[in-house]
Amino acid sequence: MQDCILHLGSNVGDRLHSMEVALILISRRLGMIVNKSRIYVTEPWGDTQQDMFLNQAIHIITNKSPEDILTNIQKIEKKMGRVPTKKWGPRVIDIDILFYGEEIKENHNLIIPHPQITNRNFVLIPLIDICPDLIHPVHGVTIRELLKECNDNSTVSVYEQ
Repeated sequence: MQDCILHLGSNVGDRLHSMEVALILISRRLGMIVNKSRIYVTEPWGDTQQDMFLNQAIHIITNKSPEDILTNIQKIEKKMGRVPTKKWGPRVIDIDILFYGEEIKENHNLIIPHPQITNRNFVLIPLIDICPDLIHPVHGVTIRELLKECNDNSTVSVYEQ
């Protein structure tokens, strides 16, 4: 069994419902969810002319390989109605693999840890909720330290239901 940290985002339709459905499908297909961050409202990244996102980080325990996780994530996204659009465009659901244990992996389909973690406070802030002292296997510092050094000034606030 392996620890895996995922990041979820949604900014199309009923965002909260999409996040809830994604959690159910992840627990069925990938493994047990052992921790999850609060849900945050965040500004869109890249293409800023779109609706605000809901974002959340989750910690799962899985017996799947990173490649199997990616395949299953893509199936979940497709099942939920995600269609390929432009980079950083609107999406019903977006699920990214952030960490897979302490593994460092790079191939044409998959980079672990996710290469943009250090640049995005909408990823780092939810990670603070679930693993502030996790040491980034490439940078050798904690998530808490990465957030202090992050230059992203976009707005991130706790989602109020």
